[in-house]
Amino acid sequence: MKTKAVRLYGKNDLRLEEFELRSPGEDEILAKVVSDSTCMSTYKAVLQGADHKRIPSGIDLNPIIIGHEFAGEIVEVGKKWKHKFQSGQKFSIQPNINHLGKGYAPGYSFTDFGGNATYIIIPCEVMEKDFLIPYHGGSFYKASLAEPLSCIIAAFRASYHNVLGSYQHVMGTVKGGKMALLAGAGPMGLGAIDYAIHCDRKPSLLLVIDIDQPRLNRASMLFTTEYADRLGIELIFINTTGLQNPANHILSFTNGEGFDDVFIFAPVNEVVELGDQILAMDGCLNFFAGPTDKSLSARINFYNVHYRSTHIMGTSGGNVEDMRISLNMMEKNLINPSFMISHIGGLNAVPDTILDLPALPGGKKLIYNNIDMELTAIEDFPLKGQKDPRFDKLAEITKRNHNLWCDEAEKILLENW
Repeated sequence: MKTKAVRLYGKNDLRLEEFELRSPGEDEILAKVVSDSTCMSTYKAVLQGADHKRIPSGIDLNPIIIGHEFAGEIVEVGKKWKHKFQSGQKFSIQPNINHLGKGYAPGYSFTDFGGNATYIIIPCEVMEKDFLIPYHGGSFYKASLAEPLSCIIAAFRASYHNVLGSYQHVMGTVKGGKMALLAGAGPMGLGAIDYAIHCDRKPSLLLVIDIDQPRLNRASMLFTTEYADRLGIELIFINTTGLQNPANHILSFTNGEGFDDVFIFAPVNEVVELGDQILAMDGCLNFFAGPTDKSLSARINFYNVHYRSTHIMGTSGGNVEDMRISLNMMEKNLINPSFMISHIGGLNAVPDTILDLPALPGGKKLIYNNIDMELTAIEDFPLKGQKDPRFDKLAEITKRNHNLWCDEAEKILLENW
């Protein structure tokens, strides 16, 4: 059968193509991919091409399909898996399958398995590791965003603290503690706010710190201080632009004691150093942002490392348990990944979107693979409706929903495009 996909042939060489997809084997699954959310990790992979650790050599002759934050519907199940999966099931994928022990993953390493395609073949390794996860929610886009949310959940779960007077590490952020999200008003920061205020280890104080006032304005509109207060959380948004001593200003909200958990959402050494400066006793600094600069360094206060037990760690991606937590919380409407989405587009929009990703404003760019639609900001739907009346209904729905994407909007999109 034919499939359409965006494939990588080399550094910055992305091509949208239609080609013949091979028949799946008895231990494989044929699937239709409905939605995929774009990720900066894909942009970094496109920049590096075969130099990327997850991308094999020879992609100029055997191009790989990009995209790893995807969801869809099972079409055909190989004989080996008929006892567990069936046609028509919605699914999400945990992409960190470590294929052949080489860190291979969909979106980086496979010629017929990736998120920016209409149809794909899911290899047996995914099912053997239980990484093909059924999804029981009403829409596809939420399952697409389960992967980025799982990365956030992983960071929260992997943070750790010490039991005073022992060598025992207690995993997770401090329940009822003080937390700061630095560069925290971007799409992943919004996901972190959502998870922080709804998880089972809520902080009592949450500071969201950024230098982009429009992003802070949007974050404070989506997560109001009144709503957080009803959950028992003091939520504060801070723009550090122009502050002579931002560390002192931030510390003033803790009476100088500092923060138990600090998350870094931008790979900038000044941001890392600021995070180090505001740690409390036994404070954990989680470097969440993935840098492209392999020599990125920052000054760390080792006096505090020694005498105040401050510590640094980082996570890259989540595991299948994090994915299941993410999907389960979404199915129960405990977290809402709609906050992360700012643009919608079709498969035709993917090459330019990925190549321009760092310069594009807003949050996550959500792609629907089986439609043609230029990348469009949700806030621009009314303007688009002047030329294409199909956008009028999307504009009306999202306006009712605080300019957020939602199940109803996805349904209208899939029916009309």
